Amino acid sequence: MASSLGWRACAPFPMNHCGVFLKAVRSNGLSLFPWGHSPWRGTRSFLDPEMKAFLEENTEVTTSGSLTPEIQLRLLTPRCKFWWQKADLWPYSEPYWAIYWPGGQALSRYLLDNPGVVGGKSVLDIGSGCGAAAIAAKMSGASRVLANDIDPIAGMAITLNCELNQLDPFPILTKNILDLEQDKWDLIVLGDMFYEEDLADSLHQWLKNCFWTHRTRVLIGDPGRPQFSGHSIQHQLHKVVEYSLPEPTRKENNGLTTSTVWDFQP
Repeated sequence: MASSLGWRACAPFPMNHCGVFLKAVRSNGLSLFPWGHSPWRGTRSFLDPEMKAFLEENTEVTTSGSLTPEIQLRLLTPRCKFWWQKADLWPYSEPYWAIYWPGGQALSRYLLDNPGVVGGKSVLDIGSGCGAAAIAAKMSGASRVLANDIDPIAGMAITLNCELNQLDPFPILTKNILDLEQDKWDLIVLGDMFYEEDLADSLHQWLKNCFWTHRTRVLIGDPGRPQFSGHSIQHQLHKVVEYSLPEPTRKENNGLTTSTVWDFQP
């Protein structure tokens, strides 16, 4: 079993996990979502039978330990073998989609509690991961939802998580959206994405362009990581709501006890 200390010491997200997550950090240079180039995919194209069976066998459906017990998600938990096994045994790309990060939890909770924020509106979820924020938007009445994550396996997980929550899967974009021509969205949500300076700078500029070009509202979820708290975007944020994280999430994110939703107002 790999030591959890290694993950806590070097991950951009202070965690208490071990096993496969150490592989993710080492092989990906601390990149949570390695913004590469992958094709646009419809939801059904993610349902490769072999991959689907692997994910169903090696993740657990859970509703506990997060801010949103209404949402069922397939995640890696201590009851999954790859939580404990040597990281090199995980056969696919780094499974960051398999963790329900605190910023995403806060965004999802806020959207569920405030359906007027998304009702009848178009919503883009950047760095969607497990898809929880996109799912929350759909559950709260969004008219159009796009989940963006460059990892195709995250796309599979999002599709499975939609089905768990009795939702028709929405489109998933597996391309670096920062490289694409900006579309018009009523709302953009992103959680836990300000973890590295260059990416944070690129996101900041891209979000400003969305705001000024289309008057898009932007909501950001973050538990107060230094890379976010020390970024210049802080001067353009309005605090919407702060949540106390559940005890299981606190244990998995050493030193993080709350998570906040911010309204970006450049």
